[in-house]
Amino acid sequence: MKLKQFRVREFRSIWDSGPIQVDDRTTCFVGKNEAGKTTMLDALYRTNPIKPKDAVFEETYDYPKREVEDYRFAVENGDRDEAVVVECVYELDEADLGVVADVFGPKAFKGPTVTRRTYYGKSNSRFVMFCNDGEARKHLASNPALPEEVKTSLKAAADWPAFAAALNEAAATEEVNALKKLVASVQENGLSYYVFNSLIWPRAPKFLYFDEYYQMEGQANLNALISREDNDQLEDSDYPLLGLINLARLDHRKLVETKNTTELKNKLEGAGNHLTTRIVKYWSQNRHIQMRFDVRDARPEDPEGMRTGVNVWGEVYDTVHWATTPLRNRSRGFVWFFSFLAWYEDVKRQKQNVILLLDEPGLSLHGRAQADLLRYFDAELSGHQLLYTTHSPFMIDPAKFERVRIVQDLGIDATEALPKDEDGTKVLANVFDATDDSLFPLQGALGYEIQQTLFIGPNSLIVEGVADMLYLRAVSAQLEREGRVGLSEKWVITPVGGSGKVPTFVSLLAPQKGINVATLLDIQNSDKQLIEDLYKKKLLTKKQVSTYADFTGGSEADVEDMFDRDFYVELVNGEFAGQLKGKINPSKLNAHEPRTLRAIEAWLAANPMKSGSFGHYRPARYFTEKLPTLWPKVSDATKDRFEAAFTHLNGQLA
Repeated sequence: MKLKQFRVREFRSIWDSGPIQVDDRTTCFVGKNEAGKTTMLDALYRTNPIKPKDAVFEETYDYPKREVEDYRFAVENGDRDEAVVVECVYELDEADLGVVADVFGPKAFKGPTVTRRTYYGKSNSRFVMFCNDGEARKHLASNPALPEEVKTSLKAAADWPAFAAALNEAAATEEVNALKKLVASVQENGLSYYVFNSLIWPRAPKFLYFDEYYQMEGQANLNALISREDNDQLEDSDYPLLGLINLARLDHRKLVETKNTTELKNKLEGAGNHLTTRIVKYWSQNRHIQMRFDVRDARPEDPEGMRTGVNVWGEVYDTVHWATTPLRNRSRGFVWFFSFLAWYEDVKRQKQNVILLLDEPGLSLHGRAQADLLRYFDAELSGHQLLYTTHSPFMIDPAKFERVRIVQDLGIDATEALPKDEDGTKVLANVFDATDDSLFPLQGALGYEIQQTLFIGPNSLIVEGVADMLYLRAVSAQLEREGRVGLSEKWVITPVGGSGKVPTFVSLLAPQKGINVATLLDIQNSDKQLIEDLYKKKLLTKKQVSTYADFTGGSEADVEDMFDRDFYVELVNGEFAGQLKGKINPSKLNAHEPRTLRAIEAWLAANPMKSGSFGHYRPARYFTEKLPTLWPKVSDATKDRFEAAFTHLNGQLA
């Protein structure tokens, strides 16, 4: 059974959330702070919580405050119906339908959905589903264990009273008595009530809610923990701690009674090793940690509540710094991740049928650790539906935007009260109805994805600008047509927008696992230190740092200097023909200036254009547009320079 849709009404900040479609696996709710994400999950949780005492909606605390008394008065006077706080639609699977079919036949209930509505009060709910009483009676009457005469009389029964009367007249065999008991249960509240409450709803998944308040302390007095467990008074932080103890394959009750020190130490060491293996698999922030347990008798100066009996301490040993710290003293992000892992692993161990509700998971985690958490969700939580809230772009999978629902409340930004149909928390699947603030996390996730995929790949060649990319791709294609070496398609050319941005991009990309980075850059005397630092600071190897001067034979060079000067001047004259006062004569350029661009800029300073300004992108575009007619004019020396560059770069591919 899966949750397919739910809707929240008249609960705290929500007048009507609208119908919320739920993904079969993961649904991500995105919205700004105070939009109502937590409120929405809280309402859903209470409809079927794993802790039964939480199944309550209280008008005094939960109905929207500004109209709670008006609501009570209207209900008491019969002017309106009770509010349906949460309406859930569940889709039944074959096993669920089979349970009904086994008792009442395949035609008694076809499904495949049932609706459950929850109201104010404690465990106050009603269901909506319909059964075919006639088909159910027909199936019961066809039981092969019944005598033929009984079958005949049962098939003639037009309703349940008549069916029961026919049974009462039959001989009291074991089969007849069992059928009498079943029919009596059906008659109490009707067939649909019996099917839902006795057959379907017991199979429904419980909601399991986890937020920062469930983070474990990492230490506890075992005697007190056992007492709270026996009296059903567990604290929120106890649940992940018990999960941790169970995950470590320990029995906290036996730990209190252990008399053999060697046996205890062996158990604790094995538990720590097992936990370390599980954690390091999904915690990339620090691979040098080991989990350890310590169990010992309490001491007079131990923390309050741990001064008698037996205490358990969870600790983390750092193999780099040779230091042991209490679990509770690690970073908030680590404690959250560790608490959640321990808690959920215990859920899996017990094979509980649950839907997971996570409020702001990984909020205190670094962006990359949040990516680890998403990886954990996909790899380990596939057996349960997951609904979680976030406002972090790193907790959104840009490849699965169809799982995202946008949560917003226009009322928190409005200067005046809005009408009810516009006010309060709304949940949207259509981005066109979302505000900029609500869309911001999606924009962040999409922007990061574009940055990672549009100009970045497993092999990223960093160049300074788009002009470089145009020249390199165009020349590469022409060389390959001639049977010469072109730039491998494995290289993703990454223009960064100027030499000043190169170190930043290299420092961001080079450390990333699985990314091979190289450069092909313009170089002038003022840039030499910047370029040398790329390998001197060990961001890249010296072989990975190339400049155009490496292939032109000079000390300074731009991509334009890979061409003969006469040819490049022809590109400029062709592109700027309407703006130049006259064609530029290559012989008039400063022959002592090694860089063609600098020589052209100096000439234009003395001979201004009629309109506009010179830029080196336009000649590159002109070259690609006119390539069929221009390529025959490209010299063999130019081709040799580019081919040498491509050969060098291709040699760095993995």
